[in-house]
Amino acid sequence: MCGVDEAGRGPLAGPVFAAAVILPRDYTHDVLNDSKKLSEKKREQVYDDIIRDAVSFCVAQASEEEIDEINILNATFLAMKRAILGLSVKADFAYIDGNGLPKMQIAQQCIIKGDAKCMSIAAASILCKVSRDKYMLELSYDYPKYQFEKHKGYGTKLHYEMIEEYGISPVHRRTFLKKICKGENK
Repeated sequence: MCGVDEAGRGPLAGPVFAAAVILPRDYTHDVLNDSKKLSEKKREQVYDDIIRDAVSFCVAQASEEEIDEINILNATFLAMKRAILGLSVKADFAYIDGNGLPKMQIAQQCIIKGDAKCMSIAAASILCKVSRDKYMLELSYDYPKYQFEKHKGYGTKLHYEMIEEYGISPVHRRTFLKKICKGENK
């Protein structure tokens, strides 16, 4: 059984990430919880524990181009499929955080707020959130004027100000910025 979650559906830039995690039977962890409820430092500590303890895990993504081409929901499902198929130990069943299922040849069940109810979904939540944050930090070196290290691509006031000043970068989701894109060549 694997748990699956995503990170980065809402940002204006960067890929959407998903993770699938198989934990040992009867696994326990003192602070493993929904990634949004942990500090960045605590998430990174728990991330290392999950990597060490998991039977199998895979973090995958769908690119900005894929998001623009097939929409964010389908891109999220694509990243989830990639994560599940990327497991070194194949899962027979997947618990998916949320209320939608990717179309796959594996038994699945949605769990709304699953990252707070299911240990393997909570682990997947941590892996994809930390992985996406690290990726956005790397992008901040390639595109320093956008300050991705501060907002991770989310639609903050600062991010909109940077887009207004510098335009749209290759890592922005054009479909998320339709009003701004109208005046630019696509």
